[in-house]
Amino acid sequence: MEKKIIECVPNFSEGRNMSVIKQITDAIESVEGVKLLDVDPGKDTNRTVITFVGDPDVVSEAAFLAVKKASEVIDMSKHHGEHPRMGATDVCPFIPVSGITMEEVVIIARKVAERIGKELKIPVYCYENAAFEEKRKNLANCRAGEYEGLKEKLADPIWKPDFGPAVFNKRSGATAVGARDFLVAFNVNLNTTSTRRANAIAFDVREKGRSITNDKGKQISVPGTLKSVKAIGWFIEEYGIAQISMNLTNISVTPVHIAFDEVCRKADARGVRVTGSELVGLIPLRAMLDAGRYFLEKQQRSTGVPDDELIKIAIKSMGLSEIHTFKPEEKIIEYVMAEKGKRKLAGMNLREFMNETASESPAPGGGSVSAYMGALGVALGTMVANLSSHKKGWDDRWKEFSDWAERGKEIQNKLLDLVDEDTEAFNKIIEAYRLPKKSEEEKKIRNDAVQAATRNAILVPFRVMETAYSGFELLREMVEKGNPNSVTDAGTGALALRSCIWGAFLNVQINGSGLDNKKFVKDILDKGRTIELKAGREEENILKKVELLISNKSKS
Repeated sequence: MEKKIIECVPNFSEGRNMSVIKQITDAIESVEGVKLLDVDPGKDTNRTVITFVGDPDVVSEAAFLAVKKASEVIDMSKHHGEHPRMGATDVCPFIPVSGITMEEVVIIARKVAERIGKELKIPVYCYENAAFEEKRKNLANCRAGEYEGLKEKLADPIWKPDFGPAVFNKRSGATAVGARDFLVAFNVNLNTTSTRRANAIAFDVREKGRSITNDKGKQISVPGTLKSVKAIGWFIEEYGIAQISMNLTNISVTPVHIAFDEVCRKADARGVRVTGSELVGLIPLRAMLDAGRYFLEKQQRSTGVPDDELIKIAIKSMGLSEIHTFKPEEKIIEYVMAEKGKRKLAGMNLREFMNETASESPAPGGGSVSAYMGALGVALGTMVANLSSHKKGWDDRWKEFSDWAERGKEIQNKLLDLVDEDTEAFNKIIEAYRLPKKSEEEKKIRNDAVQAATRNAILVPFRVMETAYSGFELLREMVEKGNPNSVTDAGTGALALRSCIWGAFLNVQINGSGLDNKKFVKDILDKGRTIELKAGREEENILKKVELLISNKSKS
């Protein structure tokens, strides 16, 4: 299951007093699980942009605490700066990064906005995707009049805040809370020093396009080729080249790889060459994986390869290391968020995983090993699909096998996540049993925690069973239609999947004995037995086909 990650980029009306800024960042970092990515103060604007990420709950809490702290340490009646603003926390946008939809982020933004209004008595306007009405989608409309015009604005019923009192808060002003798409700052390098030529290419691609005079002498706008893209051309003295500097305001509409390729086409049409690119700030993992798949598809090669390979292809194809070495662990949000020093099972090498399993600790145990066996079984099917996509004489079938490899990789990754989830589920049971049980209230809390942890410890191996079973379709297809030289690999994969499912079912049964809700246990066990029986038939049928193919090959 893909982890839900959101980003928050609040802007605070203080860019000169680092002590004040530190108090705000301390409030953000006080929430466990939040990762502070960037703090960007500006003296002239007297404004600081802070970026942090995490799961929805921790980011929501950190955002509220940051707004609360800003209301305590920033006095808007004394604020002056070049940037438009209306409050101590001027804007607070939430952005989906991975595993979460914009609709979900809108709900999160509105809940935080409501809490700010209710608990801090700060007027709040919801903007962009979180807006309740069309005119409030545009931040400029919400902020019109700025802090100095806020008292009059709040008195106008048309501009009653979405949350909080319609009363002028002299110290904190008002705040705009929104939900928007992820913005990527992306520069494309050119083999020219000409700003004029770079600008011409920028105008070709940016959504706004350019203004021209038509044959009637009237100024008209000619839009560019890329939606949700802002772009200009400039010369970077430090690099000695011109660049197309782009803001991709919605990478779901125009991803980085599409922007890069389109600039290549427009530059080529003007006799200019693209030599590479530069990513400013961070980027979500999915954007890099999508780019890798895009460039592999252009080569008619399988896209069902490991994430590291997709990222490598994306970096090479877009020349992301031309100016500065592109380091995924520093540039990809999910990798930056990974906790250093906290080594999970899925991150261990084979020997480390084996030794950890063999140690005196009861976890990882059969459940984690079962999930890993399943991941390896599906990986064998994925391997056969990848080999088949590149088989000589099968060039016209590359997409067919690439799609199967993609499916296999998805199942592999789910099972790999479940390797750690199973051990975590076991540890939760141990933690629950260690809770105090002196008073009746403590006993109830402890029992409820044990039951909740046990229920989860049943569901995790059951999910292993369901996930692993879905891999049989891939293995069956590869035995019947894949590269015949690799048929035994697919057969071995079927053996691994059956063992995975059987082992996981043993865990479901043993953990089920500790749950009070016997109806729930019975339902899960009935479903588990059905999967186990079907898995046995799948394994038997696949192995019969494998043995037949081996026999036929021996006779020929």
